[in-house]
Amino acid sequence: MATCSDSVDDLNEPGAAPHGNFINYYTFNPPENRLSLIPASLLQDLGYNRGEENTLLLDVGCNSGDLSVAFYKHVVQEPVSEDESEKSRVHLLGFDLDEALIQRAQQTNPLPRSISFIPLDITTDTEQLQRYLEQHGCSHFHLSLCLAVTMWVHLNHGDSGLLQLLSHLASISQHLLLEAQPWKCYRSAARRLRKLGRSDFDVFKTLKIRGDMATHAREHLERDCGMELIQSYGSTVWDRKLLLFRRRLV
Repeated sequence: MATCSDSVDDLNEPGAAPHGNFINYYTFNPPENRLSLIPASLLQDLGYNRGEENTLLLDVGCNSGDLSVAFYKHVVQEPVSEDESEKSRVHLLGFDLDEALIQRAQQTNPLPRSISFIPLDITTDTEQLQRYLEQHGCSHFHLSLCLAVTMWVHLNHGDSGLLQLLSHLASISQHLLLEAQPWKCYRSAARRLRKLGRSDFDVFKTLKIRGDMATHAREHLERDCGMELIQSYGSTVWDRKLLLFRRRLV
């Protein structure tokens, strides 16, 4: 069994990028790898998708949108139709810093009234997310997905960048589904850059947050961000834990 999808050795692919924006990501890590662990009743279990209230979902680093669409269809327990009379109250926003991937997501989006995709670098721009929330009359996203994203922010923006990402997502999310890449994937990503004739990530050797990355993320979210772990959905085929957090009740 493979242990780290981000160590794929297809080095000739232009998608072997230092921000994780692989152009062929879902060919070697299809949506089913995560969805097989996530109950289709997730929104109902969390108390969402009921009545006339909007339910807002966020997919952080959505790549070409394959998982965004598959996740939406998986958890929205009603006929998925673009007929206006059957429009869902569940809306999903996916974003990625790679504009080419977002363009592909927009062009192939089968549910444009329910799912939106925008180019966004969350490390430099948080205003677009706030505007989206305001447009839908909400103060937070009901469920945010952050799947296989933390390592790339960590490698490009250091320890502070990783903690800022987690803190920001906690501040705008009622629930957060997190998949943090394990440390072995960091080493694979750095090795791949060297094989491509590039130097290591600038901050790689300065990182102090190392080791069990899922535990580090959990400790920060619970200690500093007012969240609590409420469910673990086991590990994916790439040996990564899927952890569900919620904003702690005051």
